[in-house]
Amino acid sequence: MEQLNLVGKRSGEGFVSHKSTMVNALSRGLADRLLLMDFTIGRKGLLNCIRSLSGSNVVKIVPSANGSASEERAADKRLKVVCGAFTTYLDDGAWINDKTGYSLADVRISPANTLTPNVGSTELAEAINRALTFTATDDTRPVLQCVMFHAGDGKLRLISADGFRLAVVALDYEHQGDEVKVLVNRADLKGIASALRKAKRVRVTFDKAGDDLTNMAVYIDTEVARYKLVGSDGIFPNYDAVIPTEFICHAQLDTAEVLKAVLGLKATAEDARSYAVDLTVGGGHMIMSHPDNEKGEVIVKADSGDDFGHVRLDGGYIADVMRVFGEMVDFSLSKAYQPVMFTANGFQVVVMPMMSTRSHEERKADSEASRTEAEGEGEPTAVVEAESTVEAETEPSADAETGSTAETEPSGEVETGDSTEPAEPEAKPKRSRSRKREPVAVA
Repeated sequence: MEQLNLVGKRSGEGFVSHKSTMVNALSRGLADRLLLMDFTIGRKGLLNCIRSLSGSNVVKIVPSANGSASEERAADKRLKVVCGAFTTYLDDGAWINDKTGYSLADVRISPANTLTPNVGSTELAEAINRALTFTATDDTRPVLQCVMFHAGDGKLRLISADGFRLAVVALDYEHQGDEVKVLVNRADLKGIASALRKAKRVRVTFDKAGDDLTNMAVYIDTEVARYKLVGSDGIFPNYDAVIPTEFICHAQLDTAEVLKAVLGLKATAEDARSYAVDLTVGGGHMIMSHPDNEKGEVIVKADSGDDFGHVRLDGGYIADVMRVFGEMVDFSLSKAYQPVMFTANGFQVVVMPMMSTRSHEERKADSEASRTEAEGEGEPTAVVEAESTVEAETEPSADAETGSTAETEPSGEVETGDSTEPAEPEAKPKRSRSRKREPVAVA
């Protein structure tokens, strides 16, 4: 249950508060219903009522048995609302109908709110919005529909993954006690970010969800509200194993320029919902092109070294990353078949590549080199696969029209049960497919 804290003074069985204080608190609530002095009232209806009051900056709310209510009204269960010369009465269940949600917030009155913050309100709001961008929307993968709150080592990390991308946002955080991890469903986080942007102080704590519950919960306290986010069941993938650590090429990119370029290439794609973009980075620029070079190519300035790298990514994923990062982003990549990473100010996004002829050949060559090295050292001749967290099925097929080798679509699966762990890569032969391509799973 959510909790709204109103700063006010007790008046008999009711209370007195400033109108602006009540509007501020009610507008930052997320629950559909309020529990106010044993009365259940629709939050949005009460908010609109308080906003419309005029004649005074002070609002008094008392049970109708108090004050000068008539005996007939006093016998009913009502709340009396007084603002200057204006008086109205609210019935129990006011502004609640069949369409009203069942989420409930408990309204408490206190003379003052004292709160010691341990994280920035704006930073936390931005972190939640960024993490939500990379959560899964598919109901068949409930674990990936969650954001994991991970507290420890002086950091509060928000981690999310959708099977193809992984996002990690790290905030400075004063945490006492053992390391703790709580999975929070994306539906429970909607609306909280906008409410936190209005907060002056924020404190994040972790505790049990209730006396009879074993689940942990994340409690986010502001000066006017407490949000309780009950943890979901399941085991989140080992995200540390997904984050790459070795790269051959780095570049700093202007997100606005890259976004403009990728949207331009989108216009030439046959399917705007899923389209591939080839990236070649190095020598002070990045070349972004359609897999069919005749359909478009854009050169973007990049602060990069002389080493060159190549990778194929989903264009929609590139656009999402550019939007959430802001002005500048550091881009790092290694082999064409390995994940790439975007970073800036404690924010990391890992994106898995789309498989192509080039990535398949690089992976095959590295596997053969590892086999040869193992045989030379007298080790077992098992093929040493490249580090990854997906099972990709790739096999080039002959192009009947051009006689060249056509690129095939990869496939990746994400295990999201209680035993979820990143899958080991394994190349498997696959029959010829169309030129439609899909990203490889990340977690």
